[in-house]
Amino acid sequence: MITPEVRDQYTATIGIECHVQLKTRTKLFSGADNDAREAAPNTLVNHIDFGLPGALPVLNKEAVRLGAKAAFALGSRPQKFSKFDRKHYFYPDLPMGYQITQFDEPIVLGGQVDIALPDGSKKIIGITRAHLEADAGKSTHPDGSKDYSLVDLNRAGTPLLEIVSEPDMHTSAEAKAYARELYLRMRYADVSDANLYYGNMRFDVNVSVSKTDELGTRTETKNLNSFRSVEKTVDYEINRQIELLEKGETIHQETRGWNDAKQKTFSQRSKEDAHDYRYFPDPDLPPVLLDDAFIDEIAKSMPALPDDYRSLFDEIGLDARAAEDIIAVPDTARRVERVYRAANASHAKRVAFWLLQPQTEDDNTEGEASVQASDEQLIQLSQMVEDNKLSSTAAKEVLAEVLKTGRDPETIAQEKNLLQVSDEGEIIKIVDQVLAANAKAAEDVKNGEMKAIGFLVGQVMKESKGKANPALAQQLIKKQLGL
Repeated sequence: MITPEVRDQYTATIGIECHVQLKTRTKLFSGADNDAREAAPNTLVNHIDFGLPGALPVLNKEAVRLGAKAAFALGSRPQKFSKFDRKHYFYPDLPMGYQITQFDEPIVLGGQVDIALPDGSKKIIGITRAHLEADAGKSTHPDGSKDYSLVDLNRAGTPLLEIVSEPDMHTSAEAKAYARELYLRMRYADVSDANLYYGNMRFDVNVSVSKTDELGTRTETKNLNSFRSVEKTVDYEINRQIELLEKGETIHQETRGWNDAKQKTFSQRSKEDAHDYRYFPDPDLPPVLLDDAFIDEIAKSMPALPDDYRSLFDEIGLDARAAEDIIAVPDTARRVERVYRAANASHAKRVAFWLLQPQTEDDNTEGEASVQASDEQLIQLSQMVEDNKLSSTAAKEVLAEVLKTGRDPETIAQEKNLLQVSDEGEIIKIVDQVLAANAKAAEDVKNGEMKAIGFLVGQVMKESKGKANPALAQQLIKKQLGL
């Protein structure tokens, strides 16, 4: 176990390669379906994906368009010229014996991602490049068998955008924040579904440690599919590498995996260098040439990105933490913006906090797939609170029903007998009863002990079965006591 004093002698350097599955209907070079989430093994494969002799790839134009959108989401612009290369290696799940990718002329060069850290500080992470490539298949080892493996080629040929960061990160918190921001930008740009569970977005994390300005030997931990696993991998690798160096041992450049159950990395194979892959231009695919008109059209079509919503929510008056919680679900962020544009900041802020809360004990999933309420209904419900027709507690009860059914908020409130009574004549009768029954508390209020007025208001609410307008009740209590 290394001590903090020893740990502080080392500087960790972290870079991340992120594979983003583009949301095209078909694969990068074939007409096979691109959505393999629920498909049986080897059912979404054609002659191109199998690498049959004579099969020629045909580039999916939509993948190029999405790659161009990703460029803008990464603070860059798509390159006018890019080309495809063959990357050679030999695995059972790579039937052609090479992967089609972009080596020296990618679709994106440069860019940056701004991240916010838990302590409130901000940092810029540079983007080296992002390139298009076809994914490999998947090897599985049934029941942990060491005797044989099975190959599923459904994923072979899936269009990927690999985003390569500069080695600008030095802590696990920075790595986690960067991974999350990439995830958000790809979702908001509508480039990918970025579903981490289904592997639509995967992270390869490179870590090295050194006591000097010279970078240490790095390891690459592949195929991480959660922000937490990125964070834990970085922490584990930093500690593991420092422990080895403190013992006088050597760090080997290698590819490692992450064992989530054991919360540790494990060695998989030695890490290849670029020359090991014998890259050369793919002779079956012409270069990709993008003109200014195409690039300008992409730029004009770009939707609002996370930073745009951060500025908007700051304008509305939401604190940074609440804003990030809302931004985590794009449908919610867009709804809050629409409410703000259609109504005002007060309604938008109230709706934002409503939608942040699970509406039932079972409702704790991301997204709003089951939400039936219209923006107008949410504004109407918010206005009922502002008009003191509903208490905040009652409004949440009505909200749950509105979200579930899409029915009219006022109708629901009437059916549930939740509308507040704002009739002075009715409330003053209850106030008089409460004052008579609580003479001591009434006398305390008269003598300036205003805390007691909260008790009296509570009694009015109790007698009215929660239907009295509490603000009006307090006003009438003061009036009846001559204050």
